[in-house]
Formats: sequence, C-alpha cells, structure tokens
Amino acid sequence: MTETPAFATRFVNLASPKMGTEAVACTDDFFAPMARMLQDGDPVWIADKYDDHGKWMDGWESRRKRTPGHDWCLIRLGVPGIVRGVDIDTSHFTGNYPPEAMLEGCRSAGEPGDATEWTTVVPRCTLGSSCNNFEASVSAAPVNWLRLNIYPDGGVARLRIFGEPVIDWSAFADDATVELSALKMGGRIVGYNDAHYGDVAALLTDGRGRTMGDGWETRRRREPGHDWIVIALGHRGIVERIEVDTAHFKGNYPDRCSVQGAVAGDGGSDPAKMEAAGDWPFLLEQRKLAADSIHLFEAADLASAGPVDTVRLNIYPDGGVSRFRVIGRLDR
Repeated sequence: MTETPAFATRFVNLASPKMGTEAVACTDDFFAPMARMLQDGDPVWIADKYDDHGKWMDGWESRRKRTPGHDWCLIRLGVPGIVRGVDIDTSHFTGNYPPEAMLEGCRSAGEPGDATEWTTVVPRCTLGSSCNNFEASVSAAPVNWLRLNIYPDGGVARLRIFGEPVIDWSAFADDATVELSALKMGGRIVGYNDAHYGDVAALLTDGRGRTMGDGWETRRRREPGHDWIVIALGHRGIVERIEVDTAHFKGNYPDRCSVQGAVAGDGGSDPAKMEAAGDWPFLLEQRKLAADSIHLFEAADLASAGPVDTVRLNIYPDGGVSRFRVIGRLDR
C-alpha cells in the first residue's frame, strides 16, 4: 500500500471543483472527459458499463497515440496557490495508464499561450498501475494555471493538487467582513475525532449542501462525550458571525453545538492544536440546533474572545453539519 505523505493530509486540494478549479483544454479525451479527472469522490469501477467510445472509465483518458508527441490537460485553478505535492491517481487504469507524467505551472491573467513560460512543479516521473502516485512539488512559486503532461497517452482517474491558496489580503479594507473559514480563503480542516460519513472538506465550501453526503457527519455515538472538528482560518480575525447549516440532516442533526477559538499560530503541529483545542475559550456557548436549517449566530450571541486563527466546532452528542462559516474582520 502506498504511504500517504504529509502534504496530502496537511494541505487543501487546489484542484477540487469546490475551489472553482476547471479542466479547460486537452489534446484528447476520446475515451473519458478531462473534467472527470478533477472530481472529488474516489474513482469507481463499473465492470459492465460501456458508452459509444468503448469502456466507461472514471477519469480522463485519451485514445492510443499513433503520432509523435504526448497528451496534456490544461487546468485553471479557482484560487491561485503554492503547490506542495500531487497525487496522480491511476485507479482502475491497468493496461491503459500513462507510464510517465509531469506537471507544469504558471501565473497568467488569461489562458496561457505559445509564449507562456512554464515552471516545472513536478518533474517527469514514473507512474504505477491502478494506484496513488504521490510526488512532492519542486517549486514554491504561486500559480493559477497547471498543465498535466502524460507520456505518451492513457488514463488518469484523479488529479489532486495539494497546496496553499494565495490570498491578497491587502485588497481587503480594514472594516471588511470576510468568510475567514472558507477553503477558498485559505481555511482548512486541521483534524477531527470522527468523520465516518460524508466529505469533511465540503463543510468549508460555498452554497448549501446538495445531499446528506455533502458535509461532515459522524457515526452514532455509543459512549459518553461529544464530537468535534478543528478548523484553521485563512487569516487571523475578530469573529462577528458564525453560521451552522444542517441542510439535509433531519433524523441525524446534532442536538446542540458550541464553538471555541484561539490564536494557535503556524508553529505548532496539527496534533498539538487538536489536543489543546478543548481548553480554548468559547466564542459560542452551547446552542440548540434544528433539522435542515441555517443557524445564524450574530455578534450579540458571541463572547468577546479577541483575535483567533483557529476554531473548534463541537457538536452534541453527534450527527451531521452541512456547512460551517466563521465570518469576521481581519486582525492585521
């Protein structure tokens, strides 16, 4: 089994559609469309599924190349970022995966052209059959466009780009209110005690949940205590509003919630932050929740705890939350 590197758990997936990322162009996607490669869910195998072009595959797959050269896919990141590592996942591609791949990046106001200067993000590397292929980045330059090159052709089930969003905080006025917890603003999940169901990253994304699987849900608790999740904010701030949305959670929403916060800084490890979080001051004391509802807690509901850069959402005793938002002013 491939060992998961630290960058794959520490950083957000910049290539996720939840970040607004799109596959824009490719040399060929005859067998499977390029957009499928960026989907968040794990790739699946459906043995007897075929379409007009042949075997249905869950990813991006080009036809067998009969001319010189190699295939590539151009990707526009929804948020500019620094790439820390990638996973070029070839799950279910066995006799049709690319033997090698390379990732390049650039910073461009418009779609890159022939004159664009590309920076190597992941040098040309060997890929394995039907497996996760983790590779560390060799560049710390911010990029908003990526080009995945595969040699010479074949299929990639998922491309995940782990990194840090780059936000121009100077563009925000001092009195502006910002969704400090949003993935697109650099918010990230530090850790949690349980996430048996759903998609944890969806908790910090736009809009309302589309289904009960589009959010964070814990298993049924059979022992004393409660469940929790720790979130690092994109920027330290003064919290003015908290939103807890239980969309689609009806027979399984938490009975109550509370929120704690502190300045945890960038120096400590994630496990250390999770261990300390239970002792942080409360921004929001325990409040009742309702099924399938948006709960807004304004300044009058919140304790004055000063600036925070990390928060812990507690749910009592267990259940599911679709979206969680921490909104406030920047503390510069």
